[in-house]
Amino acid sequence: MVDHIKIRKAAGTWVVRAGGAVLAESKDALELIEGDMSPVIYFPRSDIAMAFLDVSDQTSHCPYKGDAVYFSIDTKSRTLPNAAWSYQDPIEGLARLKDHIAFYSDNVDVAVERI
Repeated sequence: MVDHIKIRKAAGTWVVRAGGAVLAESKDALELIEGDMSPVIYFPRSDIAMAFLDVSDQTSHCPYKGDAVYFSIDTKSRTLPNAAWSYQDPIEGLARLKDHIAFYSDNVDVAVERI
């Protein structure tokens, strides 16, 4: 594992809300801490209402985590483009991220909260 990245079970129950709907709720979320950046919560796909998410064309590459795919969120009123991402085949040492999705919590339309 990359020394400046730590993954641990996120304490408590976490939710994702967008467009007035709860998209995810999990007691099995992971918290990724990378250097001095803010922690990122990753939700197991099994705890996400995947019907609200569509894979987008956007991709990116992180030398520490691997290739990311992005998802847009469909709400009742609009689509939030590239509002979530996943490392479907993370690099060696970060396998815990597989089958997990993170959401941009700094987006005013998406809330990631511990309840």
